[in-house]
Amino acid sequence: MDKQTIAIIMGGRSSEHEVSLVSASTVAQNVDPDKYDIVLIGITKEGDWKLIPSLESVADGSWLESQTDVILSPETGKGDLIIFKGEDFHKKHIDVVFPVLHGMYGEDGTIQGLFEMAGIPYVGCGVLASACSMDKFYTKIIVNSIGIRQAGFVGVHRRDLKDMNQVLARVEAEIPYPVFVKPSKAGSSQGVSKAENRQELEEALRLAAKHDSKILVEETIVGREIECAVLGNDQPIASGVGEILAADTFYSYEAKYNNADSKTIVDPELPEGKAEEIRKAAVEIFKALDCSGLSRVDFFLTKDGDQVVFNEINTLPGFTAISMYPMLWEARGLDKKELIQKLIDLGMKRYDDCQD
Repeated sequence: MDKQTIAIIMGGRSSEHEVSLVSASTVAQNVDPDKYDIVLIGITKEGDWKLIPSLESVADGSWLESQTDVILSPETGKGDLIIFKGEDFHKKHIDVVFPVLHGMYGEDGTIQGLFEMAGIPYVGCGVLASACSMDKFYTKIIVNSIGIRQAGFVGVHRRDLKDMNQVLARVEAEIPYPVFVKPSKAGSSQGVSKAENRQELEEALRLAAKHDSKILVEETIVGREIECAVLGNDQPIASGVGEILAADTFYSYEAKYNNADSKTIVDPELPEGKAEEIRKAAVEIFKALDCSGLSRVDFFLTKDGDQVVFNEINTLPGFTAISMYPMLWEARGLDKKELIQKLIDLGMKRYDDCQD
């Protein structure tokens, strides 16, 4: 059987650029080389697309100096990558794409739309699911419709901050301090703050507005941070659950990636029935948002252990050494190589089903 060509896309214009590079390197190392020719594509922070010569160049950053540019042709059904070096160019057919991109312009439906236009199978959620799941405010609206408990919330637009006092009063009327303030579409806890009072709330709103035009202010839920991995298309399944023990007051970007004291525990001890409740809710949310392929669904378990509260969903979770998604599946006997292959198969299956 002839090998197919898989393009692994990494980097991107989001604040999670560096995390994407690490995740994509893990993915590339676990793609079966007997089945696939691997093409590595890097998107710089400025949005330039470059052909990456090797994983070593990802590790040392030298890929950024690559003189070979690439364009993914949007011509339907062609599946062509146009590779430029100076004035010379050639085309290379791509059979499937694995977009290992976190955050804006990667898992928000924009690049998925390009793959749809080009008619190329790709790993992960489609345009609608990616866009809705990336936007925390609209995720909450959809989850409200299926009756799963979540933190109380208020939506704020950047333009509203021109009348800061009115915004502060509106938030205070709806939610008690302390509150969490999040950019609606940022990921990896970038731009997220906890506010204990009005001054901190104003500072948090201004910080979040640097990351996104829409801001989510949420009720603080005191409890354990629990995550669940979901895998599949029409009949998704949930992994076991994992717990985050953050080294910070919350699981910030710094705590996530730069603090060795943050820990993740697979299959923590929970009150009877709560792990199954979380697994069931994770699948329901995955379906409600029209997800496919993979997602990680995050919850709180309240301090008294009585209530499961939905936090957020991530449609392209990390694949770094400390990332919960692959760890949860490894605990269920699905190692990284098998998981990567399963995700590729699900992407191809979703594409084939849409052609019928």
